Amino acid sequence: MKYFFLSYLFVAAIIIAAFGTRGSKSELPPLEIFQDMDHQAKVKYQAHSDFFADGLGARRPVKGTVPVGFEIPAKPASAPDFKPPQYGFANGLDYYSTGKIGDYYGDGLPKEVTLNKALLERGERQYNIYCTVCHGASGNGKGVTSKYGIMTAFNFHQPGSTDPSNPGAYRADGAIYDVIANGKGLMGPYGGSITVQDRWAIVAYIRAMQVAVKENNVSVQ
Repeated sequence: MKYFFLSYLFVAAIIIAAFGTRGSKSELPPLEIFQDMDHQAKVKYQAHSDFFADGLGARRPVKGTVPVGFEIPAKPASAPDFKPPQYGFANGLDYYSTGKIGDYYGDGLPKEVTLNKALLERGERQYNIYCTVCHGASGNGKGVTSKYGIMTAFNFHQPGSTDPSNPGAYRADGAIYDVIANGKGLMGPYGGSITVQDRWAIVAYIRAMQVAVKENNVSVQ
């Protein structure tokens, strides 16, 4: 009987804590049972700091600092012979930067991208890093996350996925590029992590996988 009353009081306390104050207003700070990482010992951006002599919390990079993994364009984008850096991010509205021609997704690789063995190997590497966890190593949409309830990753080998006349299953190259850059559904955007060249490399690798499966009559489960 003792445990019954203790359980009763425990459940009642949970219900009151969860719903008892709903709709009430207070100028006091909220009661935080689980603070997680809401309060951290750090200097926020644009904030004052007495730790530094100049009073600025935000610090400039050390003189001579060079970003790793990026390239400085050799010429301005307005130059007639401008070539986008291999490790650069989108800075325009053209097909190469957006995957779109006007309001529509384009198909095929843009002229700035050269299809060769190196591109496919690069695409395979980046696909395995960023895409395999959800889409699976084969692209069948059954990556590791499918074992934990996420069953919505796109299957690149579903029937009609290589047929442009099948809008339900086919994704144009520009559409795949756009999803990589901006995300779709449960998939978040990778535009801040994957360079433009690497996005197109992943697109090329996905196409290579689709062709390999189709021409070799392979069933990908």
